[in-house]
Amino acid sequence: MFKRDVKNITDLLNQFLRTQGLETPLLQRRVIEAWDEVVGPTVARYTGDKFIKNQTLFVKIINPALRQDLSMMRARLVQRLNSRVGAMVIADVRVY
Repeated sequence: MFKRDVKNITDLLNQFLRTQGLETPLLQRRVIEAWDEVVGPTVARYTGDKFIKNQTLFVKIINPALRQDLSMMRARLVQRLNSRVGAMVIADVRVY
């Protein structure tokens, strides 16, 4: 009899993404998409462009008062976004 090495499809997919260099961009995209869920619909309404550069999520906020409030909550936002994705993707959030 042959002994087969059975692997989970999730492990194989993650290994493929990692070897092809696609794991990080995928996780970054998930963080950007998770922003609206994490901050809620009220804040999402005032949110503009979002992008990640050097492990920092940059988010354009239209309302100045809301921008100040979110600046004070940066550490909590980083923790919630990373936990939503399940990996340490970003280290900081900058609102502008």
